[in-house]
Amino acid sequence: MEANIKSAVAAGISTYGRVDNIDTKTAFLARVETVFDTDGKYIDKLALLDEAFDDYPLFDELREVYVDLLLMNFFSTDVQKLEEDYLDSEEWEKIEDETIDRGTELLNIFLYLRECKDDEIEPDLDDYLKEFLLVDEDEFQDEHEIYEDIIANQILVESTFAEIAKTAKTIQPGTEVYELFYAILSFFSEINPNEAQFAEYESQSGNKAFDAAIYQIIVNFYKG
Repeated sequence: MEANIKSAVAAGISTYGRVDNIDTKTAFLARVETVFDTDGKYIDKLALLDEAFDDYPLFDELREVYVDLLLMNFFSTDVQKLEEDYLDSEEWEKIEDETIDRGTELLNIFLYLRECKDDEIEPDLDDYLKEFLLVDEDEFQDEHEIYEDIIANQILVESTFAEIAKTAKTIQPGTEVYELFYAILSFFSEINPNEAQFAEYESQSGNKAFDAAIYQIIVNFYKG
């Protein structure tokens, strides 16, 4: 694993386990790290990841987020061991079709943060929406619809965690960004929270273990 992915993987599980007082967090982390470090095809590693979450159901809320991290690990590490044009192959196209419903919108966040690191720019919500997702372009209206609640509340990056959390409670359940709204807006509000800021963020959450884990995953992926 690359250092930032390893850091994100550890931070999410450790934080979730701490907040929910789950004794098996260390054993589960070791199991997940083994999956990420295993040599093999992405689809086989995904099956191993699912088995890990099946065996440790207390962490199931994080399952699809770790699918995103596993895919980022594939792009950064595993694909280097494959043929140069593997991502254009029929095999990879089949895998994409089989896994189209897996993961979350955090994958786009991770891809954007990697681009920020490469370009040596600081993450910015307006830049993410308009320059990376191209939500203002006619041909990307699907993205605009997915991020509609975030687009409508961009001003919250200048506000407090309390205000972001308050608005998060008004988001329609079932949308792609419903569970991620609080963490995404909070990250773009404070991309490098100190201990006191993170404690305040956690205290305002309506789903403390999940929200705390997601914020730590994003921050560690970026800093790592």
